[in-house]
Amino acid sequence: MALNYIWIGFFVIAFVVALFKLIVTGDTEIFKTIMDATFSSSKMAVMDISLPLAGVMTLWLGLMNIGEKAGAIRFMSRIVGPFFNRLFPGIPKEHPANGQIMMNFSANMLGLGNAATPIGLKAMGSMQELNPNKDTASNAQIMFLVLNTSGFTLVPLTIIAQRAIQGAVDPSDVFIPILIATFCSTIIGILTVAAWQKINIFNRVVLSWLLGISAGVIGIVWYFSTLSHEQVSTISKISANLILFLIIIAFILGAIRKKVNVYEAFIEGAKTGFETTIKIIPYLVGMLVGIAVFRASGALDYIVGGIGYLVGALGLNTDFVPALPTAFMKPLSGSGSRGMMIEMMDKVNGGADTFKAKLSCVFQGAADTTFYIVALYFGSVGVKNTRYAVAAGLIADLAGVIAAIFICYMFFH
Repeated sequence: MALNYIWIGFFVIAFVVALFKLIVTGDTEIFKTIMDATFSSSKMAVMDISLPLAGVMTLWLGLMNIGEKAGAIRFMSRIVGPFFNRLFPGIPKEHPANGQIMMNFSANMLGLGNAATPIGLKAMGSMQELNPNKDTASNAQIMFLVLNTSGFTLVPLTIIAQRAIQGAVDPSDVFIPILIATFCSTIIGILTVAAWQKINIFNRVVLSWLLGISAGVIGIVWYFSTLSHEQVSTISKISANLILFLIIIAFILGAIRKKVNVYEAFIEGAKTGFETTIKIIPYLVGMLVGIAVFRASGALDYIVGGIGYLVGALGLNTDFVPALPTAFMKPLSGSGSRGMMIEMMDKVNGGADTFKAKLSCVFQGAADTTFYIVALYFGSVGVKNTRYAVAAGLIADLAGVIAAIFICYMFFH
C-alpha cells in the first residue's frame, strides 16, 4: 500500500511541477523531457539492470545451492543463530535463511554488491516459504530489507576510487566519516524495526552482539586511520575479493567431502536465476519510471531550494545544502546519486576537495537505494503489501544523512 501511494505521488508531483514550469517559466520542453525520461528509465531497468543481473543471479544461485548441499549455509546458521533467533524470531533455529542473511550482510559489508544481491534474493525466497501471508511482507522480511537499505559497508572502495579519478588530494579521507554514517544508519534501522516489532534489543544476546559489532567497527576505524590511502585501497581490494573466493572454494570442498555432484548441484541452483530475474522486471520498470519522472520534472531542485531558504532564514550554516541532491537521490536511484556525487567533485564546482564534494561522497556511502531494493526484493517473491518497510528504510536513510552532515562538519569544516 505504501508503494502505491509513493508511486502515484511521483507522477502527481511531477505533473504539478511541470505544469508550473510551463506556465510560469515558459519551459515548453519540460513534458518532452519527462517523457524521454520514462523511455530511457524503462530501457535501463531491462537492459542495464535486469539482463546483467540474470548472469550474476544464475552464477550465485548455483553456488548457493552447492553451499546448501555442502552444509555450509546450515553451519553459518548455527553460528549466528543466537543473535538472529532474537532479531528474526519468525525464522526457526538453524533454518537456511539465517545463513543466507548472514552471507548477504557480509557481502554488503565488503562492498561486493554483485554477490550480495543474488544471495539476498535467495534469502528473501527462503523467508517467503515461511511467510503465511504471501502477499504481505513478514516481520523477518522487513528486518532483512532494512538491513539492506541501510547499506552498511566497511570499505567504500568505489567512492574512494572515484575521488582518486576526480583528483582528490587524499581520496580516502572520507572513509571514516562514511563508515560512521553508514553504521549510524544501520543501527537506527535495526532499532526502528525492533521497536515496530516489539523486539527486546536489551536482551543479553542481542546487546552483546550489537556491542561486539560496534567494537569491531571502532577497531576498523582506528586501524584504517593509521594507513595511507594507497594501503586502504590495496587492503580492501585484496581482502574483500579473497574472502569471497575462499567462500566459493569452501562450498566446493564441502560438497566434495559430502560426495555431492558439484556441477549438477550448480546447474540445479542456477536454473532459478533467470526465472527470478524475469519475475522482478515489471517491479523494476514501474519503480524506476516513477523515480525518473519525479527527477526529470525538477521537483528535487525545488525541494533542495526550499530547505536552503529555511535553513538560511533560521540563521544556520547552509554549506551542506548544495550536497543535498545526492542525499535525496540516493534512496531513489544509485546511478542518479552517483552522478550527482561526481558532479559535486567536478572542477567547475570547485573540485573533489571542497566541503560539499566530500559531504556528497559521505551521503553516497551512508545508505543504499531504498526504493530500488524494495522493488527488487519484494518483487522477486510477489509481496505487494510492504507494511512499514519503506517507512523504516527511509528513517534509516534519514539517520545516515543527519549523521553525515554532523560528521562532515566535524571532520572537514
